[in-house]
Amino acid sequence: MEKITQTAGRDQLGGFAPEFAHYNDDILFGENWNNQDIDLKTRCMITVVALMASGITDSSLKYHLENAKAHGVTRPEMAAVVTHVGFYVGWPKAWAVFRMAKEIYLDDGEQEQHGGFFGQGEPNTAYRQYFVGNSYLKPLTDAKDTSVFIANVTFEPGCRNNWHIHHARAGGGQILICVDGEGWYQEEGKPARSLKPGDVVTIPAGVKHWHGAKADCWFSHLAVECPGEDTSNEWMEPVADEIYRHLSTMP
Repeated sequence: MEKITQTAGRDQLGGFAPEFAHYNDDILFGENWNNQDIDLKTRCMITVVALMASGITDSSLKYHLENAKAHGVTRPEMAAVVTHVGFYVGWPKAWAVFRMAKEIYLDDGEQEQHGGFFGQGEPNTAYRQYFVGNSYLKPLTDAKDTSVFIANVTFEPGCRNNWHIHHARAGGGQILICVDGEGWYQEEGKPARSLKPGDVVTIPAGVKHWHGAKADCWFSHLAVECPGEDTSNEWMEPVADEIYRHLSTMP
């Protein structure tokens, strides 16, 4: 059986609290963790559950999630454990653990995917000049085959498009259907609207507006281009940083 060794107590507190460092390194990890009545994989899962139940989501939880992965707790197993325990100790605690576990359980070289059910798509390079930050585009219909073009647009945290207007002689405009994460939508002269999955925004032709992700969250919406006559987009100035920063302090 693999032997667990720990030096964090002495490394960080050896001079300030030597007895605590001794208990941490030699007793908790040196004796308790190396007790062979419970295998390391089970012990790792029990520890994550104990921290989750206590509401502890700091560096100690990160360490024990990494330890669990290193000792054979698979991603499906960890997801099942956290889901099960969430029913007993609280759903917000489960969310907090999942946010950390998702990062730890990414495979080497794997990048976390966003975009919700429809997927993240490819970098939105064709319109990069009209965005602050990185966005991604996944077309869902082909404009050559249908009069309605629909695409899933994904914004990284802090990303937003410039102010713009959808012009049309008749009809036109755009509909946004929010599918993942949280974002903002704002029309000129009106307060910004907070967006979450399930929200729908109808944008008439001729209205100056912008939309994008919140500062700390990825965001995706379906963009539905409404059919019209002589339609075009007019891209304008970026959203001022001070305006966006103010929104970032709002719920």
